[in-house]
Amino acid sequence: MERTLQPITTGTSVLGVKFDGGVVIAADTLGSYGSLARFRQCQRLMKVNDNIILGAGGDYADYQFLTSVIERKVIDEECLGDGFNLKPKSLYSWLTRVLYNRRSRFDPLWSTYVVGGLQDDDVFLGYVDKLGTAFEAPTIATGYGAYIAQPLLRDHWEKNKGKQTVEEARNLILSCLRILFYRDARSLDKYQIATVTKDGVTIEGPLVLDTSWDIADVIRGYE
Repeated sequence: MERTLQPITTGTSVLGVKFDGGVVIAADTLGSYGSLARFRQCQRLMKVNDNIILGAGGDYADYQFLTSVIERKVIDEECLGDGFNLKPKSLYSWLTRVLYNRRSRFDPLWSTYVVGGLQDDDVFLGYVDKLGTAFEAPTIATGYGAYIAQPLLRDHWEKNKGKQTVEEARNLILSCLRILFYRDARSLDKYQIATVTKDGVTIEGPLVLDTSWDIADVIRGYE
């Protein structure tokens, strides 16, 4: 029996932020093969149902495996026909158990997940990593975004005291994605962005960020 000792094709940061009445999650579409920007159409956001969105960073193959398991889980729920659907907190709790179980068997899924959605009119946003470490927060950033984007997300959230519109949340996320494109060598200017409201889940993209490298002309040594 062989174990995966390190991730191969990976995705970088996933960003999430709550707004008044929902949640926005975004990620770029790059799959890096080591340091090579090999795959540029790796979509890392998944619509689980009309109330839940899932975003993933880390090993892309492990994400694909887990999405197939989740899809079967959703189908099983629908086949019961009892009027109940999978809730974001339930998926979040299930992910913590699955990832911790795999870690305990020394065969972890090398990926990190962000779960967002609505449950009984409450906005939910949670984080789960490959060790089963999990927490809920109004703003979440994985990967390199935890160092670059998270301070910006938190600062904006605290200044607005958690009261922001969907447009403000989207603009904030796009601003962070733009900064990550400039700073993170494993990121790309193509991205997906998902919004969860009481009207359902929408995933847009791949879209292209409005970026400019003109500032490089004034940097010493750049030619």
